[in-house]
Amino acid sequence: MTDLVVRRLLIDLETPVRRHWCGGDAFRSAFFNALSMSFPVGEQFFIDSVRNGLKALPADRQAAFRDEAQGFIGQEATHRRIHALFNAQVEKHGLVNEWEPRAKERLKLMDGLDPRHGLAITAANEHFTALFAEWMLSHTAWMDDTEPRLKTMWLWHSAEESEHKCTAFDLYKALDGSEAWRLKWMRRVTVIFLTDTLRQTVSNLRRDGTLWTLSTWKSGAGFLFGQRGMIRSNIKPWRDYFRADFHPNQQHSALSENWLRENTAAYRVVGQPG
Repeated sequence: MTDLVVRRLLIDLETPVRRHWCGGDAFRSAFFNALSMSFPVGEQFFIDSVRNGLKALPADRQAAFRDEAQGFIGQEATHRRIHALFNAQVEKHGLVNEWEPRAKERLKLMDGLDPRHGLAITAANEHFTALFAEWMLSHTAWMDDTEPRLKTMWLWHSAEESEHKCTAFDLYKALDGSEAWRLKWMRRVTVIFLTDTLRQTVSNLRRDGTLWTLSTWKSGAGFLFGQRGMIRSNIKPWRDYFRADFHPNQQHSALSENWLRENTAAYRVVGQPG
């Protein structure tokens, strides 16, 4: 079990955010804006899935997971709130969140299904966010020349995603979730997640007026597929999920703990295990 601490991020999200807030780069700003637009509805689904998974355990086994589940829920609820505030700022530039309504319609199909499906979907998404978080924490230069408060927001989120990447996975296993369905949902989530990210990024760039600018896509190609690129760097850790003996802790590093220890002034602890 993992001890998950709930933290309140001490940054100002009332002050307007620049249009190209991520180092003045149109593509990176549009890409991270797209990811953020998915978080409020996504985090709520993850919260509901873990809560329902905990309830589905036999009463005598719930105590072993309760503290971690509550920590997970607290962290994700905080992420949901912070990114809703951030989204409200970037949408002032004329961006429209087209991802959220699609996701809400898709998630209606989950009503009444075995809670293990929600956990498998959550575990797959948490694998994506955890490997991207690890990449962010090891490639912080991509956030150079970004406002300190926004750089802090993304690295704080990354650190906490690394912390709680095992919760949904372990609950799924505790409920004897099917290995075949774990892998099937990862394949589905991969297609949906990457497609929705691209669609929202393109929409953001179109509304920003930079979709057909050559420099936009040169930047995007380097950011995603260059030597230090996000996609290129994460192909192997993504594939690891399909191993029969995979567990999220196998991709553990000290980057999350180091960032949280070195940046205590950026947050206040509001909840601890037990």
